[in-house]
Amino acid sequence: MTLKTHKLRDAISLALVAGAAAVSGNAFAQEASPTGQDATTLDRIEVTGSRIRQVDAETSQPILVLDRQAIEQSGRTSVADLLQTITTNGAPINTQVNNGGDGSAGVDLRGLGSARTLVLVNGRRWVSSLGGSVDLNTIPSAMVERVEILKDGASSIYGSDAIAGVVNLITRQDFDGAEAHVYYGQYSQGDGERTTADFTLGSSSDRGNIVIGISHTDEKAVSAADRAISRDPVFGFGSSQYSSFSNYGQIWDLIDADGNPTGDINEAATLARWVVNDGADGRDLANYHPFSSADAYNYAKDNYLRTPNERTSLYVQGRYDITDTVAFVTDALYNERLSAQQLAGFPLGEGNYLSGDQGLSADSYYNPTRGTANARELNWSRRLVEQERFYEQDVKTWHFYGGFQGSFDFADRYFDWDVGYAFNRNDQTDMQIGDVNMQALRTATGASFLGDDGVVYCGTPDAVIEGCVPFNPLSSPGEITQEQLNYILFTAKDKYQNTSKSYTANISGDLFQLPGGMAGFAAGFEHRKESGYDNPDAFVSAGLSSGNARQPTSGGYDLNDFYVELLLPVLSDVPGAQLLEFSLATRYSDYSNFGETTNSKFGFKWKPIDDLLVRGNWAEGFRAPAISNLFGGAAASYDSYGDPCSADSPYFSRPEVQQRCAAAGVPEGFVQRTNAGDGYNGQTPYPFNWVSNVDLGPETATNKTLGFVYSPGYFSGFDLSVDWWEISIEGAISRPSATYILDQCFVEGDEGFCDIAYGLGGLTRDTFGTINNFNRGLLNLAEVEVEGFDVTARYRLPETNYGSFWLVWDNSYIARYESRSTPEGEWDNVVGEYSQDVPTWRLRSNLGVNWNLGDFGASWTTRYYSGLVESCPTFALSACSDPDRRIEAGADPQNRLPSTTYHDVQVRYELPWNGQVAVGVNNVFDKDPPVSFQAFANSFDSQYDTPGQFYYMEYRQRF
Repeated sequence: MTLKTHKLRDAISLALVAGAAAVSGNAFAQEASPTGQDATTLDRIEVTGSRIRQVDAETSQPILVLDRQAIEQSGRTSVADLLQTITTNGAPINTQVNNGGDGSAGVDLRGLGSARTLVLVNGRRWVSSLGGSVDLNTIPSAMVERVEILKDGASSIYGSDAIAGVVNLITRQDFDGAEAHVYYGQYSQGDGERTTADFTLGSSSDRGNIVIGISHTDEKAVSAADRAISRDPVFGFGSSQYSSFSNYGQIWDLIDADGNPTGDINEAATLARWVVNDGADGRDLANYHPFSSADAYNYAKDNYLRTPNERTSLYVQGRYDITDTVAFVTDALYNERLSAQQLAGFPLGEGNYLSGDQGLSADSYYNPTRGTANARELNWSRRLVEQERFYEQDVKTWHFYGGFQGSFDFADRYFDWDVGYAFNRNDQTDMQIGDVNMQALRTATGASFLGDDGVVYCGTPDAVIEGCVPFNPLSSPGEITQEQLNYILFTAKDKYQNTSKSYTANISGDLFQLPGGMAGFAAGFEHRKESGYDNPDAFVSAGLSSGNARQPTSGGYDLNDFYVELLLPVLSDVPGAQLLEFSLATRYSDYSNFGETTNSKFGFKWKPIDDLLVRGNWAEGFRAPAISNLFGGAAASYDSYGDPCSADSPYFSRPEVQQRCAAAGVPEGFVQRTNAGDGYNGQTPYPFNWVSNVDLGPETATNKTLGFVYSPGYFSGFDLSVDWWEISIEGAISRPSATYILDQCFVEGDEGFCDIAYGLGGLTRDTFGTINNFNRGLLNLAEVEVEGFDVTARYRLPETNYGSFWLVWDNSYIARYESRSTPEGEWDNVVGEYSQDVPTWRLRSNLGVNWNLGDFGASWTTRYYSGLVESCPTFALSACSDPDRRIEAGADPQNRLPSTTYHDVQVRYELPWNGQVAVGVNNVFDKDPPVSFQAFANSFDSQYDTPGQFYYMEYRQRF
């Protein structure tokens, strides 16, 4: 069999490699004719973005294909890590996210969020989280034949979530034989070891095929303490940015303007802190000194920089031809992931002034004021360095699909069909080690006494609290005993489950003859039910944990989808139109929670000459609210906000603001109380609640693309594609900030937002006027508009005596990324800007070179990230690139993060016994990521590579 492809078709359908420069072709089989002459039979294929099986792989939408060779040559142990390197990827969660990570890894096309990128496996939806995103680590890379990335919206074809694009992982359908593969790699610092072992077995007969794959991957942790850029919270600033929650016990007292302790919060000027001397007896007030930066704690060094992740999977896939035209197909997967994150010991702080319910009792044996004339309950803080916090996940994923597919001829027309049932489920158990049982802590810091036997007991001599171990928070590091820790600590156990069940039926085929060819159609139906729950530990949901409280989540919805798609080849082989083709599609969806939505698309392909394809697409899209959006239990959060009713707010001088605040019962002279003291725009001393909203509607989107593919006949082997794209989202699900809602209600006088504040928000105030309850709910208010260009150049050099060379240069340029929190708000363009966890690069570019000579091969890939700017915090003015920058509103210092370029190389050799050995280095020149003052804890964003060269070697044996 030989490959028979059109030159321009190759420019579109051949694999474009973003991690290694490799190519593969779609199979267009050429068979011998009965007359002995060559006749070409072109197989019908289904390309991501259309359900119509076609001979031509060219589509009106831009598609990036990563083939099996690209996966093998990337030097990465997961599909998620490979997709992390493509230029259209934004900032998805990955295994470098420690604080806030859960071991999962996703894909985020166009930077619009993982929940707005639809992930398919063999054209079918994959199991998602309660929040709607997909963990790509549930899909073993050994079973993936290729990855098709549709860089356009496709809700009219696939339904919800296909706003930013579609990632379709195609498994190894007709694998015959056996393949064993082992991999080992580690960083140049000697850590972060990764090992993979997988075995794939396939067998084919005249009637069918079965493929079985077993794989195990183990990725070890990298500690933040082992890299200079991450061992301090902010690189280059040392202890000045350490946490004020010291590992030594501290006493916090209110003092007045003269520096004297006071119990009257209205007279208090600030909170002052005293720290116990190293190794001293905290029961003596003479053993304390005022807090200084030397007492701060470096929490960063206790974190993971790269989190551990262990995955084991079993995948089975089969096809059996019942007749020549009907086949049974099935695939099933079991995957288990064990992952973990690590944080510094819990920063405990108790007492009324620290938002706690109870300080150190005046009757505690460890209270230094006990027995004095000024005996009093003390506000205290101490970091539990004796026990670091661990968060561990055990995630089990099940997938099953079973169905029938076939083809038939009717009225001289050809038709394909399939029906099937899919079941997907995630079961996740989370363990939290190092959190504190606050009920036990309050007992342990209550009254206590020294017994005649020299042992400290809880309670009083006349009422001993059995089983209680008194806790001494005013101690030096290492002085808290294991018995004290065992009494106050607990291990939280949370359980999650999300389940998806769907029934699908599709048919496609020929309709009627047009001047350009046979018109085609596809139509189908899907019934799907989504359900899930989040059951937090009983202590967590009761608010008895030192962490933020979270209420259970439980709910589900179902839907019915109907779609139809048309392909209309209007002209072909005429002057000015070697091809002119239109595509139309529409999808009607009926959801049990929000109702109905219809989404349509229109696309065209036009070849004015053989070497040029012009293409364009207009599409409507939507994203249905996820289970956590609709039914998520309330979660406590200590938000920072500005109360316009505070006397020091920039708006309170306005008479209308004063009037509205007085009408709301805010007392005269009120000044906002915060965790750090008094003042506007601080952190709330009372936990606010982040809540869901069962009345949410779908997000809606409009996608537009226009571009061309040029494959000049006079420049053999060269192809160029350029595509403009624009995505507009309305009704985006967002959680407006407390400040925004309060400003709209009290400053702008918007009654709608007042209803949100007091209705959904449940706003209440304490007797001093401080907001003591506020529910921050989700609303369909935000809007997002993103626009850019994709440019790809590809060149296969003529064969030489020195081997074959293949170059790919892939670029994604964002011209505009604007968002606003409400339709009436101001647009904010964030292109080229960085804020915590959200890099918006203007340009990402990959250049790959692939070389083959006989049994030898090598690839070199260069990955480029353009520079970013970030706001410059006050503490870093001396180090920022533009500390004196000013805008119309005043001073606005900025810092520039320089562009970053990584280089990866792999060398491989095909062994005579059908084996292959490969060695490689990712980040050849040991490039560090740019230092950021806005990044959290590690001084650089998790989307950049872990610092250090990564060396690996792998062996593959085919049988």
